[in-house]
Amino acid sequence: MNVEIISIGDELLIGQTINTNASWIGSELALRGAKVSHCAVIEDKKEAIVDALESALKRADAVIITGGLGPTKDDITKYTLAEYFNTELVINEEVLNRVKAFFERRSRKMLDVNIQQAALPKSAIILRNDVGTASGMLFEIENKTVISLPGVPYEMKHILTTSGFDFLVHKYTVSNLFHRTIHIQGIGESYLAEAISSIEKRLIDNTIKLAYLPSPGIVRLRFTSTPSEASKKLIEDAITEIKSLLPQKVFGEGDVTLNKIIGDILIEQKSTLGTVESCTGGQISKDIVQIAGSSSYFKGSIISYSNDLKINLVGVDAESIKLYGAVSEQVVKEMAINGRKLLDVDYCIATSGIAGPTGGSDVKPVGTIWICVAGPTGCNAKKFNFGDDRVRNIKITGLTGLNMLRQMLLKINK
Repeated sequence: MNVEIISIGDELLIGQTINTNASWIGSELALRGAKVSHCAVIEDKKEAIVDALESALKRADAVIITGGLGPTKDDITKYTLAEYFNTELVINEEVLNRVKAFFERRSRKMLDVNIQQAALPKSAIILRNDVGTASGMLFEIENKTVISLPGVPYEMKHILTTSGFDFLVHKYTVSNLFHRTIHIQGIGESYLAEAISSIEKRLIDNTIKLAYLPSPGIVRLRFTSTPSEASKKLIEDAITEIKSLLPQKVFGEGDVTLNKIIGDILIEQKSTLGTVESCTGGQISKDIVQIAGSSSYFKGSIISYSNDLKINLVGVDAESIKLYGAVSEQVVKEMAINGRKLLDVDYCIATSGIAGPTGGSDVKPVGTIWICVAGPTGCNAKKFNFGDDRVRNIKITGLTGLNMLRQMLLKINK
């Protein structure tokens, strides 16, 4: 199955919004054995939508469109598609009832523009949206399929995973592929490739594909092969070998996240956690509380951004800051150890660093970060330099702190 993606939205073209929809759709289709051959980003205009759709239908079996289905006047995708497929818009009572219920649950007044979201093309198959008000629409033309979805990522994902992907997989021939993915934190893509080069060569020699999928602080390794037992065994052996080679770095498989793993371990060990954050400004706490049920192990955080708060609230020795500076092993250790006592937790993660882009020096350049994890048996402090991008530094520091905690919880010293 050959698929093309069309992303609609002026905000995508001017860089105001990052087009994460296309990357997610492409990744999910690849897991199902489908090929994405082309992606287009276009403005929210009738002519642009028609031109992109006609071009895509000449090349692809299926076209997935995202964006332009909102309630405002600039959202014209639905109207353009109704005209293109020579059909009329009619009120879909089932959708209207869902839209009404959506607003009632939130105790919000439903406007006329919201009612119009139930006006849908008569000839389309309507794809149910249980997490928003804009329905998905599926059109069939000359054995080809066009799926139009809202641009809001969680709504788009919900519709595709509950109905859209199943329709495509059942209609078209797709390659039967086997996938496994492992997650690695704390090593760059090139260093990882060097560390596992012999393993990768063995996989390639057996026609198994290994893809490196990097993001700030994490590299995902995706193994792809035919679903034969021999290939599955080779992949299983490779994953086991990589875990043994890099136990501090490999933290999970599949859809699991580092913060979820941390939570599961803390629950299993009946342990509690807190943070004392300086340069991360609450990033670690934010990551932790993304997980439902985190209140059972996470007690809270102290964000001691200034030296005064480090001294007066956390209890860092003023002399330590004077002698070594706030970004130092001595200070971050005091933050973690004192934070553990103040928050009355078993484990405490502390961070102090120069996130940038200014504030560095020759001795402590931008990107210099100290992280310390304190626990019942002691503390572990490490120095890092993550570069000169502030947002990346904060994100990577948070992930690194969580992984250091994982290592301590599991007593991984290698």
